[in-house]
Amino acid sequence: MSNVWKKLKKDLNSKPIMVLAPMANVTDSPFRRIVAKCGKPDIFFNEFISCDGLFSSGRDKLLKFLRFTSVERPLIVQFFGSRPDNFYKCAQLAQEFGFDGIDINMGCPDRSVEKQGGGAALIKNPKLAQEIIKETKRGAGSLSVSVKTRLGYNKIEIKEWIPRILEMDIEALSVHGRTRKEMSSVPAHWDYLGEIAEMVHGSNALIIGNGDVVDLADAYSKADTYGLDGIMIGRGIFKNLWFFNKKQKIISPKEKIKILKKHLELFSQFWGEDQNFDVMKKFFKVYINGWPGANDLRARLMNTKIKKDAESIIDSIF
Repeated sequence: MSNVWKKLKKDLNSKPIMVLAPMANVTDSPFRRIVAKCGKPDIFFNEFISCDGLFSSGRDKLLKFLRFTSVERPLIVQFFGSRPDNFYKCAQLAQEFGFDGIDINMGCPDRSVEKQGGGAALIKNPKLAQEIIKETKRGAGSLSVSVKTRLGYNKIEIKEWIPRILEMDIEALSVHGRTRKEMSSVPAHWDYLGEIAEMVHGSNALIIGNGDVVDLADAYSKADTYGLDGIMIGRGIFKNLWFFNKKQKIISPKEKIKILKKHLELFSQFWGEDQNFDVMKKFFKVYINGWPGANDLRARLMNTKIKKDAESIIDSIF
């Protein structure tokens, strides 16, 4: 099996692997290309996709989320769901699309995901979780298979939960340092991520930590302190689009606006009429902040309905 994770670890000469987390309606192809332009992580995840949805009447719409360009490699596709047979078929689909690896979502706290028995709900059903990993690996061919999860469901249960995943001989394990119950309401428990690292290092998997990482220096420090192979960044990318850029510098408003216009262009080209323009609005705060008049400009842009209107407002100021 071709292990994209181990190859990365080797290529980086034991430096921690920097990962952009999968985020719904965020980490689509246009955004991944923008991040690559500003400062590329070592590996990308796409926004998580429903296995059951890919084999339902909504298949054609979801297939569009699987499109990507070479700039976004290496790229891991993440699936969620609760039916092992669909994970097998999705793993085969991942091969057809040419992804570099497959990740199984066992940590999402979204109620609609859990209602289907997927995401964090799998923490309460380790037997099903193992069957899903087994079937994913069976359909993955040469692709790496990894898992993203949390410390537990209602409480921290790493000694009961993590070994059940590791028994399945996955290539990488990403852990968000909170339970499902905690959501993001408490600081991430990095001490427990350190304990998990000790457990994982006795297996063939790599361990990736996630939660409350403020900048690249903090990421490297946490990886070293807690014995982690890598760090996954989620919300931190909203505070700094240049998060992964090793040449940290102050970005001018003009440069931010230039990148925003590029993002608008890519979003329009990629999605056309297939995605609501409101999805693009959540990115405005990434670009428009930290200078006099930024709040007013952002408020005006939030009222726009189409790309052309947003561009007109931006051009009238810059």
